[in-house]
Amino acid sequence: MKKEIGLYVHIPFCARKCAYCDFASFAGREGDMAPYVERLIREAKQKSSPDLLISTAYIGGGTPSLLPPGLMDALLCALESCFCFKENAEFTCECNPGTVTAAFLEALCRHRVNRLSFGAQAFEDRLLSLLGRVHRWPEVEKSVALARAFGIRNVSLDLMLGLPTQTLPDVHETLHAALALAPYHLSCYGLIVEEGTEMKRRVDSGAWALPDEDTEREMYECCRETLSQHGFEQYEISNFALPGFACRHNVDCWERKEYVGLGSAACGFLEGVRYQNPPGLDDYLAGKPASQTVLTPEDARFESVMLGLRMMKGVSDAAFRQMHGLSIEDAFGEKLKKPLRQGLVEWRDGSLRLTRRGMDVQNAVLVELL
Repeated sequence: MKKEIGLYVHIPFCARKCAYCDFASFAGREGDMAPYVERLIREAKQKSSPDLLISTAYIGGGTPSLLPPGLMDALLCALESCFCFKENAEFTCECNPGTVTAAFLEALCRHRVNRLSFGAQAFEDRLLSLLGRVHRWPEVEKSVALARAFGIRNVSLDLMLGLPTQTLPDVHETLHAALALAPYHLSCYGLIVEEGTEMKRRVDSGAWALPDEDTEREMYECCRETLSQHGFEQYEISNFALPGFACRHNVDCWERKEYVGLGSAACGFLEGVRYQNPPGLDDYLAGKPASQTVLTPEDARFESVMLGLRMMKGVSDAAFRQMHGLSIEDAFGEKLKKPLRQGLVEWRDGSLRLTRRGMDVQNAVLVELL
């Protein structure tokens, strides 16, 4: 019997580096696209196996939609040749509204891609400018309409909260503009100001001021309430979907299911070993090996709780016991008592899950369990 796993493919090219981005992405390297795809295909051949069955696939970045249609077509052909895909596999491709073309979507539709994730981020021009995005909202509308014209109905939009100068009315406006496009999925991420980014430099210098903690919490509550009123179910701290349209690839990652990662900086998880390909584009093109981490049983148990608590359903004790050979209480013992007593986590339907209050201080809960 084949083992069902996920597949992640990283495309590191961008038209411009966004102010908040610390991902492995590179602007001005278009000349490396063809050799990069060749390297990806070689890696796919190396990691393919007749014993694997791909149940979810995700092409992320960077900006995958910046790849020329011919190169994307060649990559998808190679993936289908190297790997066996489940008949109903979920196959997502990230897209930037400023770079999506009909030819690119046509290449996706010739293959198995059946879900698109658009980095919309915000409705307001001033916020998109501040973020360094190459698009404006009319391009979001055009890109979604184009996807639907090609028959791709399963569309997700990424939105950002807690941006400098962003207000609660801005969040209302963005949500209603997004809902008008009838997406099946929305990701509402709080801004994290990462070291080494333009955002970090501007905030530290005082040029940009972030909303205070109470305002950011109100923005998040606005998302939860508004999306609930429109039939969306929150299934993870930052993710909301219409019934049946949660991102299966991400859920599998949060449940510690195995996946193959291809490309620069791509991570993978197979047989208890996590690996990461070199983050530098030149190092990846040169064929430098991935770094590997063999997880101890304690590491694996903590990962199950750390990742699983992101989901609204929490961590199933039965699934935890099946994976690790002992219950959550056996694994964490006394460390569970304090967050339970403080009302940050709770037992419900045989699962350990964060309470609403616990979601606001998730990191503190994990520190207790460490």
